[in-house]
Amino acid sequence: MSREPEKFSIWFFIGSLILIYGILILAAGIRVAIFPPAAPVVLAHLHAGIWWGALLIVFGGTYAYLFRPTKRGQ
Repeated sequence: MSREPEKFSIWFFIGSLILIYGILILAAGIRVAIFPPAAPVVLAHLHAGIWWGALLIVFGGTYAYLFRPTKRGQ
């Protein structure tokens, strides 16, 4: 009995990549919040890196979870 090879959704890889980017951006945002630069940008008090990093982690984690490869049919 031959089995069809398991197919991976492209959305799993896109979600994983966005999740990794989110982790990196969040880490950089936390570092800037702890050690502020000598000449901060105008809206530095909003901590955009932390917000965007968290948003990308949620978005990428959701896609990576929903489209993860599973062992079906066993």
